[in-house]
Amino acid sequence: MADKILIVDDDPAICKLLEKVMHSNELETTTVNCGMDALSILKNHTFDLILMDIMLGDMEGFEVIKRLRNQGISTPVMIVSGRNEDYDSLYGLSLGADDYITKPFRPLVLGAKVKALIRRNKNLVLDNSDTLECGPFSYDTTTMRFYKNGEELILSSKESALLLLFMKHPQQVFTKDMIYEHVWGNTVAVDDNAIMVYINRLRGKIEDDRQNPAYILTIRGLGYRFVP
Repeated sequence: MADKILIVDDDPAICKLLEKVMHSNELETTTVNCGMDALSILKNHTFDLILMDIMLGDMEGFEVIKRLRNQGISTPVMIVSGRNEDYDSLYGLSLGADDYITKPFRPLVLGAKVKALIRRNKNLVLDNSDTLECGPFSYDTTTMRFYKNGEELILSSKESALLLLFMKHPQQVFTKDMIYEHVWGNTVAVDDNAIMVYINRLRGKIEDDRQNPAYILTIRGLGYRFVP
């Protein structure tokens, strides 16, 4: 079965060129022209790699990447952009992009980079368990679903990002600033009350007694600690 590529670009000519390069490398393609369409299709479909432009009609590709990573979607992202400033590549990589290539690109080089990135990601997945387990909680990395004692937890994207952060770092104290950075992104200002609201919502879904939490503990004056 051919690997699947999602192309996100609002320039029809570039989309056709990217499709041609991918097809010449025996890769299947799906193309969308805006960030919201990309976010929508990724809710229900999986891809082996995303080719992302920065300048989209409705939002920057940077924002799309940020939202994907906050939702726990780890599909490799290669930014393909006409912007060649060091800041853009460094910023994209800091948000969770895996590679950055500038337009105009050499088709042979792009094809080789795409296949190498897919191969590297598949090897990484093979080297890691499909399930992250922490106390009574588990996270299926292939379906991006959470469970408690085998029962699925229905979580929002922010609740999912919070729980995944806690499960990856049990017993660690997270300050509100640290939660800002990991869940909302360090360039976004979030009111302290917003974090409290999401913590309480998550407690309502994972705790046996929200008023007396056993898993997400408040460390007065510091932040929160997850005790599985």
